Parts: sequence; structure tokens; C-alpha cells
Amino acid sequence: MSIRVLLCDDQALVRSGFRMILEARPDLEVVGEAEDGLQAVQLAVRSEPDVILMDVRMPNIDGVEATRRIVAAGSGARVIVLTTYDLDEYVYDAIRAGASAFLLKDVRPAQLVEAIRIVAAGDALLAPSVTRRLLDRFARSLPDRQPAPASLSTLTEREVEVLRLLASGLSNAELSERLFVSEATVKTHVSSLLRKLEVRDRVQAVILAYEAGLVRPASSR
Repeated sequence: MSIRVLLCDDQALVRSGFRMILEARPDLEVVGEAEDGLQAVQLAVRSEPDVILMDVRMPNIDGVEATRRIVAAGSGARVIVLTTYDLDEYVYDAIRAGASAFLLKDVRPAQLVEAIRIVAAGDALLAPSVTRRLLDRFARSLPDRQPAPASLSTLTEREVEVLRLLASGLSNAELSERLFVSEATVKTHVSSLLRKLEVRDRVQAVILAYEAGLVRPASSR
């Protein structure tokens, strides 16, 4: 089965470039193009994509608000935020709104394709260090420590350990080495803690861990 992708960008040339890259791959299918945030929300519901490439700065509503509305609508699509600048100030808000990852617009074609495949598979993080770097960069933007959600207490000791390690930027392979278990076991732990915490993916779990004070950004230590 092909991965269904929705392209959301106000620049026609950018959308055309991405379409050419994706349509050259047999496992990727472009199911629509949106030129503003409102259209992105509408098409996300109508076309039921697996992955959405979402520009941050768009007319009517921006990519952050569009992502928030898509997630609120119950879409199962994974959102990859596109930005011109590394660590764009809007990226943090987009991740908190429910985006699974972000990419720079000058990403190489092979990296774009691989990112879509990774996110579609549910792994959420393109590079595990990305989330850590984002949170470190925006440590001052984190709200005051929130009361730990009740769902956090439902995690086993091992699941809490896995969550802490996820937040420190470790990949599944690195988690496997650190915990002396197979990657399949790591994925089982991750799936279980996501379900218990009632979060969409690993990124959202890491943010919850930061906001609850389970881990702290490096810059605040």
C-alpha cells in the first residue's frame, strides 16, 4: 500500500517540487495540495492522508493553527512541519499542537522521502535529537511545571525509564543497547506508554515528560 501525502504550502513552486520528488517513488502518493491553512484543514479531512507536509507560514491560518485543528478533528495523519529556518520560532508551537516532526525546506530529496516513510510508520522522530534540541532551544518558553497527569502514574518503572531515555534523545536502537533488550521489546514498551499516556506519538510523550518535570531541558540544569 502506498503512503498518502498531502502537500500544504502557499508557494506553488514548492508544492510542485515536492510533488515531483514524491511521485517518482512507487510507495508514495500525493493526494492533494493546499495553498493556505484553511484549505489544509479541509483537505486533511476529505483526502485522509497518512502524512501531511505542512508549511508554517501560510495565509488565512498558519501551519500551527492548521495542525491544531487537524489533530482536534481526530485525523490520524502525521504532520511534518516545513520551515525555512532551523529552529524556527513557530516550530516549537507546531510540535506542541500535534506535529510529529519538522524538516527544513532545503532538505535533500532522499531525506524528504525517508522522513515521510519514518513518520508514516509511526516512529514520529526523524532524528531523536531533534526533539531534545527543540526543547533545549525553547526552554524559556516551557510553561511552569505542570502537575503530573494521572496517566503518568499508570506507567511501569520500566516504561518511566523508557520515557526518560526517549526524552534524552535516544533512538530505538540506542534504547535497545542501553536497556539490554531487543528493539522489538523497546517498541512494545513505547507503544504501551503512548497508549497509557493517551498521546499521539513519541514527540507528544516527550513534551509531556518535560512539562510534568520528569526531565528538564539541558539549558535549565
